Amino acid sequence: MDTFAFIIHPIDPKRDVSRKFPLLGKCLTVEQINFFSTFFPPVYISEINGIRSEATGKEVKGWFVACPYTPARMLELPERVVYRKIIQTGRMAEKLGAKILGLGAFTSVVGDAGITIANQLDIPVTTGDSLTVAMAVKAVFRAAAEMRIPVEEATAAVVGATGAIGRVCARLIADRAARLYLIGRDRQKTEKTANAILADHPRARVIPAVDVSVLKEADLILTVTSDTDVIIHSEHLRPGSVICDVSRPRDVSPDVASKRPDILVIDGGVVDVPGLVNFNFDFGFPPGKAYACMAETIALALEGRFEDYTLGKQISLTQVKEIDTIAAKHGFRLSGFRSFEQNISVEQIEKTWQFAQSALQSS
Repeated sequence: MDTFAFIIHPIDPKRDVSRKFPLLGKCLTVEQINFFSTFFPPVYISEINGIRSEATGKEVKGWFVACPYTPARMLELPERVVYRKIIQTGRMAEKLGAKILGLGAFTSVVGDAGITIANQLDIPVTTGDSLTVAMAVKAVFRAAAEMRIPVEEATAAVVGATGAIGRVCARLIADRAARLYLIGRDRQKTEKTANAILADHPRARVIPAVDVSVLKEADLILTVTSDTDVIIHSEHLRPGSVICDVSRPRDVSPDVASKRPDILVIDGGVVDVPGLVNFNFDFGFPPGKAYACMAETIALALEGRFEDYTLGKQISLTQVKEIDTIAAKHGFRLSGFRSFEQNISVEQIEKTWQFAQSALQSS
């Protein structure tokens, strides 16, 4: 049986540590978790089984292994120290028998986005970012349809547009949206990204920006940054808008859910996994669902593509389309919508649309 492994790590320190070590999660403060994570070894989490390709009937099994560092710790520590811990975690995956390794959350963006890690391991590595792009853009367009927003007439925005995922998402959205804001911290990089998109899509309206205040003009927002703090709040948004938050930790503040019933916030990249998968670990999703980055790793194992796949700061559209085709072949599908780890029903979306109409009429 072919195999894979996927590296996870604590994002919300107390919540995520509690999922594996309830007593530690209860007793330790966030500051203590951040500190002690420096000295903690890689952690075996669980065996994953029950995955079966719809196309071939092939089954694969895998493992979750955890790098103990939190996002805050990865940003504080020297890069070489973070690399060393992730590589140690990868070697645990090798010893388990994994034939390919996926990097989750911050382990996929540290330094050169997986290249150094792949060079130090004997098994191939992927960040899973190509399938993340494909599923995130699909989610935005599906949510637009649910909220009765015609994409061809809509103003869209990509926050984190100069990052590896953001750049490719922006290219795909520019194909359809009437107008597209690219939002990034560095004006020069943002303008360069806008010019590159315009070179391929000369009829597109692409506007570089460095301030999230322009989100007030956006109907469709995809946000994917490496910020450790929330950057999008309820006052930044117009009624009836759709936000797809791909980032972990999240870019969108929980106050949007509590204060703005007229806005649809969805988690990006949630995928249904083929077969009767059992992750044997609660990472916050209902049974049978996974992040797209996890799904890319599994899809490559089902396809027998044991090679370095999505690595580095440049993601190609060709690769995005290829992994989307591979995933669809084996039965991976964009899942139903979730928001802040809760399912969103059709009835809830309809209520959101009704609140949005009332807000627009009264404004």
